[in-house]
Amino acid sequence: MKKIDARGLSCPRPVIITNKAIQEGEFPVEILVDTVTSRENVRRMVENAGLKVSIKEAGEEFVITITK
Repeated sequence: MKKIDARGLSCPRPVIITNKAIQEGEFPVEILVDTVTSRENVRRMVENAGLKVSIKEAGEEFVITITK
């Protein structure tokens, strides 16, 4: 599993990093973000790419898992 820590990064950086990981084709991908805005922007991008996304809240952070 590829893990990406995007905590502390403002949009669109988490989306760009996630998109790069998707392009590399290594699944599943797990992304850590710490804002609702980043969570939603990553979720939308992943869904628009036709991939499956699940989101878990971990305190004030979010763990986004992407699968094919």
